[in-house]
Amino acid sequence: MKYHIVTYGCQMNVHESEKIAGILHEKGYTEEAPIEEADIVVFNTCCIRENAENHAFGNIGALKQLKRQKKELIIAVGGCMAQEEGKAEIIREKFPFVDILFGTHNLPELGELIDRKRVSKKRVFSLREERGETEDNITPVRTGYPGAWVNIMYGCNNFCSYCIVPYVRGRERSRRAEDVLYEVRSLVEAGYKEITLLGQNVNSYRSEDGYTFPKLLSEAAKMGEKFRLRFMTSHPKDFSEELVRVIAENPNVCKQIHLPVQSGSNRILSLMNRRYTREKYLDEIAMLRAAVPHCAVTTDVIVGFPTETEEEFEETLSLVDEAGFSSAFMFAYSPRTGTRAAAMEGQIPEEVKKERLSRLIERVNARTREMSSRYVGGSAEILCEGYDEKRGLYLGRDEYGRMGYFQGEKELIGKFVTIHVTAANGISLFGEIKREER
Repeated sequence: MKYHIVTYGCQMNVHESEKIAGILHEKGYTEEAPIEEADIVVFNTCCIRENAENHAFGNIGALKQLKRQKKELIIAVGGCMAQEEGKAEIIREKFPFVDILFGTHNLPELGELIDRKRVSKKRVFSLREERGETEDNITPVRTGYPGAWVNIMYGCNNFCSYCIVPYVRGRERSRRAEDVLYEVRSLVEAGYKEITLLGQNVNSYRSEDGYTFPKLLSEAAKMGEKFRLRFMTSHPKDFSEELVRVIAENPNVCKQIHLPVQSGSNRILSLMNRRYTREKYLDEIAMLRAAVPHCAVTTDVIVGFPTETEEEFEETLSLVDEAGFSSAFMFAYSPRTGTRAAAMEGQIPEEVKKERLSRLIERVNARTREMSSRYVGGSAEILCEGYDEKRGLYLGRDEYGRMGYFQGEKELIGKFVTIHVTAANGISLFGEIKREER
């Protein structure tokens, strides 16, 4: 039997789709296939922005005809959108050909839900209000070699006023450090060269066995001689000098950090319930660069938050200049039903949000291009991640997150390669191999 998984959203969802694949393998589905050939299709959805929901609904609806042709096809919908209040009812009523619906709290039950569907031939909807059993007993089908994801915690306690995540993923729950470190060690021993530790806010990690996040990161960094360790996402309100020290002292920890700022206006940050100021954020950037001078910082920015004035948007532009981000994920504010921000007065017109977003993108991209141009004529160590068939080039990232493209005469995926950079385009580098390492 064959399966097909459609994934939307963040790295957390990408890794959870690997766990879904692991469950499907246990239930006898042995091969991933195009959607038309699959015996089961699983949608792992996202609800962080309206566009993600619209894409999911559109693609689910497109399977109506395939379901008519293949009566035994099982269609399952899970993830954040499934957990969101009111969405299960929409799926039940508007998509009667969906067989299984499960939420973020009961992903491990998917195998059982498939069994129930097979036996009863009826639709199976199962949504827990709180997380059930842990996912530590699921063996994921990893798809990102030479990189791998490792969850260190689930859920979020921050309740930013624009964000739906705490409502669909629940409160913070940290995995035992012993389990996390065992997983990291196993991956390094299996030959994985880049491990990313995942959490909605890794800085607030607190295990029952007494580990803080800096301590966990420090121990994980010692699991091998030559591999990269990344983490995301890091919340500025919990960013610490101890964490900076661990980044500086451990060669295996990448000198690149994702630190979402969201806005450069203190009033907007307060309305967002971010619990830090512009000044605190910039002090953290200065502290980081004092200890790790070449550290690359990426960020998230939201424009057009309710009541944002032109002057406050200009404050965001000036913070972008002052912080010197190497790149950024930039979004126009998208109201999420159930969040405080969605009910605020002073919603910004769409055309204003789009115009501000365009100006922000132009500002950030200019900085990104300028930083990439500095590579030209120098060297970059790239972990080869794949092969671009269209370009006929290998590709991979350096530890600062820049993507490099280069030619190679033999299989290089999973190897560290030093290239001489001959050109740069946006966030991408192009070069020639100088040296190949193991």
